[in-house]
Amino acid sequence: MAPRPARLILLASVGLALPALAGDTVRVKIEQLRFDPPQAAVHVGDTIEWTNGDFVAHTATARNKDWDVTIPPKGVARVIVQHPGEVDYFCRFHPNMTGRISVEP
Repeated sequence: MAPRPARLILLASVGLALPALAGDTVRVKIEQLRFDPPQAAVHVGDTIEWTNGDFVAHTATARNKDWDVTIPPKGVARVIVQHPGEVDYFCRFHPNMTGRISVEP
């Protein structure tokens, strides 16, 4: 059996190798048929949260097919970002509503 100090060092090095459990949350409001802000920057593992302040449903549909969520009137939808890159998105119900998410590794 290893002496006590060696076990503490081993546990500390294992702890450093564990990934982070949760990222940040970036909030996007939907009001008057617009995403606000229209552009946002996130990291892989972060959450994007859309809050729909309009009286009609919207979607946040990634052109690269990374996500497609429906946000009900006065509702909220969330996506955890999985891939780095520039992601343009739009509302399937209102195609003039567009946004862009820059995803860093």
